Amino acid sequence: MNTTLRRDADAIVRSSIQAVLPDEAVRRALEAFQPKGGRVLLVAAGKAAWQMAHAAVQALGRVDGGVVVTKYGHVKGGIPGVDCCEAGHPVPDANSFAATEKALALVRGLTAKDTVLFLLSGGGSALFEKPLVSGAELQDITNQLLACGADIVEMNTIRKRLSAVKGGRFAQHCAPARVFSIVLSDILGDPLDMIASGPAAPDSSTCAQALAIAEKYRLNLSKQARTLLAQETPKALDNVTTRITGSVRELCTAAADACRKLGYEPVILTDRLCCEAREAGSFLGSIVRTHAGQGKRLAFIAGGETVVHLTGKGLGGRNQELALAAAPALAGLEHCCVFSVGSDGTDGPTDAAGGYVDGDTAAALAAAGWNVFDALQNNDAYHALQAVEGLILTGATGTNVNDVAVALV
Repeated sequence: MNTTLRRDADAIVRSSIQAVLPDEAVRRALEAFQPKGGRVLLVAAGKAAWQMAHAAVQALGRVDGGVVVTKYGHVKGGIPGVDCCEAGHPVPDANSFAATEKALALVRGLTAKDTVLFLLSGGGSALFEKPLVSGAELQDITNQLLACGADIVEMNTIRKRLSAVKGGRFAQHCAPARVFSIVLSDILGDPLDMIASGPAAPDSSTCAQALAIAEKYRLNLSKQARTLLAQETPKALDNVTTRITGSVRELCTAAADACRKLGYEPVILTDRLCCEAREAGSFLGSIVRTHAGQGKRLAFIAGGETVVHLTGKGLGGRNQELALAAAPALAGLEHCCVFSVGSDGTDGPTDAAGGYVDGDTAAALAAAGWNVFDALQNNDAYHALQAVEGLILTGATGTNVNDVAVALV
């Protein structure tokens, strides 16, 4: 392993994530917050929920009650007046349902003078949920969508129709109280109604689209679920004000700044990467081969959210798979690497944020008895990268604005 490159990669990851932590973003958004004199209640859902709630309560001084629901391992301490809950992601579990019930109980019976401060971030689709089908069926449908490679918009078009809180229904539940929603975006282009399936946003998707997605992926659905897909969601909400803050574009810009400080000339290729993870890795590897050995220090940056099509039973995540897929193209090259991380610090169902490979990785894997293509076919990037010290471990970061992949030459 090239220790200088690895050190640069780790520094770029640290700087990029630091720049998109939600604290300052929440404080900025709260400058427009004007409660009407009644109670102020806080509900926060998503992978960045604890961090957002903590920043909000610090900025406001106090709230009259609150519920946070975030991913396991993401609560970093108590928040005055707020019940902090952890639950399942990317598949909702009993704790997701129980925490959401607490939030619904908190906002029941409000008046027009009351305000609900609703803090939303990616991951909310699984964490903030009251299913209209059985919990077991919802988990099964979520697993089907994850396994077939459906993108986040397709997944959320289905999930919001199976839920009592998604697709604008949570905002309806809060009425006549005002909802002031601060949204940390984790979806390309920031479509409000798709981020965490839009609990406080009018739904732009249609029943026809939902049914077409079910057909496209041949989803196994009960009669009840099919009936729900054919029922329309709220198309207008008059009690919601929304501020979007944070995005993958900011993450890419921060990565470019970090690269520049280390002496690389950065090029942001895209902030809308949305293909298969292994295709993205292969593409970045090809870019490295084109520019290697030219005597220039270059950084190619791609932000977005790739997908993984499950073909095996291994362990990994899209960022680890992207990195591993770049290893064959980099084989034997000096002073080149590719790394990819999820800004939330957790890539797939693993403790890694992502993966790192350089020109030595392919040979190191072979020496350790690993075949890159077999590992990819088995979706086992985690154990392959672990064998060659290629995992990037950050711990939960408290933010969630998609992923960033970087190729350094």
